[in-house]
Amino acid sequence: MALGFRHRGFPAAALGLAVLMSVPACGENTPQAERAGLGVTTVSPASDVLSSQVSERLDQAVGKVLKETKAPGVIVGLWMDGGSYVRAFGVSDTSNKEPMSSKLFMKIGSETKTFTVTALLRLVDQGRLQLDDPVSKHISGVPNGNNITLRQLAGMKSGLYPYTSDPGFQKAVLADPQRAFTPRQLLGYSFKHPAVFKPGEKFQYSNTNTILLGLVVEKVGGKPLREFVRQEVLVPARLRQTLFPKGTEFPRPHAQGYTRQAAGGKITNATDWNPSWAWAAGAMISTLEDMRSWSQTLAMGTILTPATQAERMKDPYEVFPGLRYGLGMFEVRGWLGHNGSLPGYQTVAVHLPARHATLVVLTNTDDSHKGRDVGTLFANAVTRIATPENVYNLPAVRSASASPSASASPSRSGG
Repeated sequence: MALGFRHRGFPAAALGLAVLMSVPACGENTPQAERAGLGVTTVSPASDVLSSQVSERLDQAVGKVLKETKAPGVIVGLWMDGGSYVRAFGVSDTSNKEPMSSKLFMKIGSETKTFTVTALLRLVDQGRLQLDDPVSKHISGVPNGNNITLRQLAGMKSGLYPYTSDPGFQKAVLADPQRAFTPRQLLGYSFKHPAVFKPGEKFQYSNTNTILLGLVVEKVGGKPLREFVRQEVLVPARLRQTLFPKGTEFPRPHAQGYTRQAAGGKITNATDWNPSWAWAAGAMISTLEDMRSWSQTLAMGTILTPATQAERMKDPYEVFPGLRYGLGMFEVRGWLGHNGSLPGYQTVAVHLPARHATLVVLTNTDDSHKGRDVGTLFANAVTRIATPENVYNLPAVRSASASPSASASPSRSGG
């Protein structure tokens, strides 16, 4: 989910990067942050911040998670009735100790799925396809394609084998992280395996589903996925700092990303790894402000018709108590949105309609700590203080998503 996911077979050891908590971040330090001994930046207008007491508690809570997990850095944004809280903690580059900044571009992993599925739903609104179309109507060569619907692909119920679990795929990515994959090559790793279950019978978070949806959008939309997403999703949503890269481009300034998903499990800088292996499931890039805006657009369905938006959570799958997965969007204890994990980066971007609250967490590691995603731990720490009646929480990691190491499990926030 990437509900933030790590693919099966890759190391999931906690990241061991040293973080200098006393390194000051660029910009203005808040008094409470200085007293806490944390290097942080705030971009919240002085007239629009949460109370100093709440902000100080959040500083302490986020700083504690940063220290315990040894994450390099994190950007946290919380907007709700009563004010906002925007901070950047730690470092964006461990080699030169460059402070993290709230203005950096970050890879957002499986948040990409929300854009791909929204693109599909835009085509539904345009009358160019239907959610209950069999995938074979649009894409040939899909095993059991006559019985797998677009709705099942978007809801992770197709039963198709997750290509990221294929040993050959994992070996290929590790051997050359800069390698460019085509969507058909990715599907080839999946289609050589038998189905995991019958369509609609169960739920399995799998990038295979979203890669297929990307091809459907291209076929019906009549243009490359990145162009269709830009024209039909990013432009209507007024997202000017979000992109679907064509190759390995990464706008500056951006944070360096660190992973253990490399040969030998050593901490590796994955910033320049080619995201093509995740394509429609996890290749996109964005910023804090754009993810704030997108979280609200996604949850409220403002670029879709009400009827089409209603389909997103019409028949969600209860992955476990407190987490329901719909069509490219989940609900975690009232929070609507998604999370993401790509080697070197993790994201949580969710909106809580009941409180008019939005939370975005961007961190430059995809690691876990004591079996739980670092991104989840930050989101959990913030919501325990800010929205104690709606605490964002996902269980221990079983696998990872837009990470090249296994099929993503909804207990992770990743790729």
